[in-house]
Amino acid sequence: MALWIDNKFNPPWVHARLAAMGQCQEQGQSGFSIPVISGRVARMEQLWQEFFSAPSEWWDSRFIKKSPNDPDFMHKVTQEGLWIDGWLNPPWVKAKVAAMALGQIQPGGGVRSRLRDSLCNGDNVSKLCREGRLKEALHMVELMVQQNTRPPINAFVHLLKGCAKWKALVEGKRVHALIVLGGLDSGIFLGKTLVEMYAKCGSVLDARKVFNAMPEHNVFSWTAIISAYGDHGQGEEAITLFQQMQQTGIAPDKVAFAVVLKACARIAALEHGKQLHSVIIQHGFESDVVIGNTLIDMYARCGCIDHARQVFNKMSEQDVVSWSAMIAGYAQNGLCKEALALYEQMKQESVQPNNVTYVILLKVCARIVALEQGRQLHSDIIRSGFETDVIVGNTLVDMYVKCGSIELARQAFNKMSERDVVSWSTMTAGYAHNGLGKEALALYEQMKQEGVHPDDVTYVVLLKAFASIAALEQGKQLHSQIIKRGFESNVIVGSALVHMYAKCGSMEHACPVFNKMHKRGVVSWTEMISGYAQQGLAKEALALYEQMMQEGVQPDVVTYVVLLKACARIADLEKGKQLHSHIIKSDFESDMMVCSALVDMYAKCGCIENARQVFNNIHNRDVVSWTAMIAGYAQQGLGKEALTLLEQMQREGTKPDGITYVTVLSACSHSGLADEGRHIFDSMCKDHGVIPTMDHYACMIDLLCRAGCLTDAEDFINNMPIQPNAVVWRTLLAAARNHGHAEIGRRAFDHVLKLEPDNAAAHVLLSNILATAGRMNMR
Repeated sequence: MALWIDNKFNPPWVHARLAAMGQCQEQGQSGFSIPVISGRVARMEQLWQEFFSAPSEWWDSRFIKKSPNDPDFMHKVTQEGLWIDGWLNPPWVKAKVAAMALGQIQPGGGVRSRLRDSLCNGDNVSKLCREGRLKEALHMVELMVQQNTRPPINAFVHLLKGCAKWKALVEGKRVHALIVLGGLDSGIFLGKTLVEMYAKCGSVLDARKVFNAMPEHNVFSWTAIISAYGDHGQGEEAITLFQQMQQTGIAPDKVAFAVVLKACARIAALEHGKQLHSVIIQHGFESDVVIGNTLIDMYARCGCIDHARQVFNKMSEQDVVSWSAMIAGYAQNGLCKEALALYEQMKQESVQPNNVTYVILLKVCARIVALEQGRQLHSDIIRSGFETDVIVGNTLVDMYVKCGSIELARQAFNKMSERDVVSWSTMTAGYAHNGLGKEALALYEQMKQEGVHPDDVTYVVLLKAFASIAALEQGKQLHSQIIKRGFESNVIVGSALVHMYAKCGSMEHACPVFNKMHKRGVVSWTEMISGYAQQGLAKEALALYEQMMQEGVQPDVVTYVVLLKACARIADLEKGKQLHSHIIKSDFESDMMVCSALVDMYAKCGCIENARQVFNNIHNRDVVSWTAMIAGYAQQGLGKEALTLLEQMQREGTKPDGITYVTVLSACSHSGLADEGRHIFDSMCKDHGVIPTMDHYACMIDLLCRAGCLTDAEDFINNMPIQPNAVVWRTLLAAARNHGHAEIGRRAFDHVLKLEPDNAAAHVLLSNILATAGRMNMR
């Protein structure tokens, strides 16, 4: 007779037993890798040989050890241990021990007995798993197996649930191997728990293998595998499995229905969801609150908010989850006012919101910039005692940031009793997005002092903050920390590093980061191209675009906008036309940002007709596209055409913004349309409610100076409601030189000197003015 290790007719337990004997290194029957312990067997034999050759080198710990986990003999130097009845011992050990009169552990007593007493209920294993000490728990169970003590079923259950909780796939596979070794893998309960463990650890394939290897299934095992596929975005397969379960004659329970409804929600399978709803009614489960909540969520995610509301209204019992699901449904479908109204109704019904409800509502307020409603929610949160909840606190900070109240955001942040890395990242992002880079940097320093380690999101936020204030040295220090913590290979962090170095004007640092990136997506390439363009290196930016195309990376909208700006900067019309062709092929021609950039590129390249043609083809023109075309006319000195376009813009219902008026005033200035410019400035302030900025005042002063109205220009500066800067006084000084107006020039010079004491050019201009006037002796 002969035996083959991998014979297809072998019983399922053969591989496990052979692995335990050190005879097999193949895959188990169910496709799982069984730990190969032949090396441990050989080592154990070697240790026993060393022990019997020199017993004096070993401690005899049998009668003094405090725990049954401790070895019977321990080497005095290496601290390696031996157990008399160890599972991996060679067969001759016990006889040899008895011959040396060292004693032999009797069945049912000694180490094995004490070990069984301490672990038989699995409580210690459960405690370790709850605390995340999986390796210790696993070692405890493995030790029981070594001691020929069969661990209780609940010890394996605790281990598997612990592995699922902490997503410890490696430890989970070791537990599975022990279950196979113990011949317990045919049990339907452990099989279901194994499926759940593999699913929670992200290995749906392994979960399916376990499920397929189970000799029989019940509704619980079917639900476990359906949930595995549904939770990992494979809703179609989850629905198919649910149908197969029914075909086998197993009736779904409420949990199974809830699981498959969630799968339908994730893939927006509305028709399947409606069919399930009918089956649920037939089974009499519609009145169940959990089923009702899941139906609300399914309909809302599928965009059928009316169906969701019908289910909600028909529910005989509505708990806080029901209300939260309905509020979330309104929010998901963009009905933010309805979500807030339902919250008010919820309070009237005396249903106490939970932390999930508040998080949903705060996000609604952030989305519609409803600061007052957000502040009222904050008061409700304090009264309900949820202010200490870290997730609620983080969402509260984010809401205030997005509503534009950075001060209230910081107050909420400071009051948080517990702050995690998300809290710090949210507050730092708030400062960064509001242009407060210095405050973001200070918060980062405080974060380090409190011992909070940034994650990848925090690093990206910090790098953007450093970029906004050109904090190169701090950026370099952060880069070193990123390398130490192993985040440099992260694509998003890498792109943020490139962005930071480029914004700080250090392309020599950006290039090595970019070149080291293992995976470079369109964002990374665009950041690099943008960096060159911002430094005035338009040719290098365009060359990098060619390399990007050669490597098969397709540009996105932002890439094309950056490239068109680079072409505009060096007036490279041919390259701009090539890009226009690529944009058409990529189907980005209708994008508003791209169209505005095309208009700008053609105008700056001197092709105002091409710019107008692109502009005319834009179907839904916004303020940016109108402003781009007006700027094109202004750049070509076509002031009247710019004014005509402004009037057309207003007639078609698009309201000019501050940038539009800066562009129009600049066009009037360069075209000598002083009266028109004055009229537009007055209309902007009085009729359209646009508050002038320094840019508007600078345009008006330039317009008056070019028209030779220097006295008016000086009066205009002196009557400005904001403090004039050096630029406006320099403009007046230059005009005084051009028009030979010494007195105004001298006064303008004095103001420039106060603001810029080291401005040598101002001295030159004043000297020219005085020389022209023939009054050098006045100084």
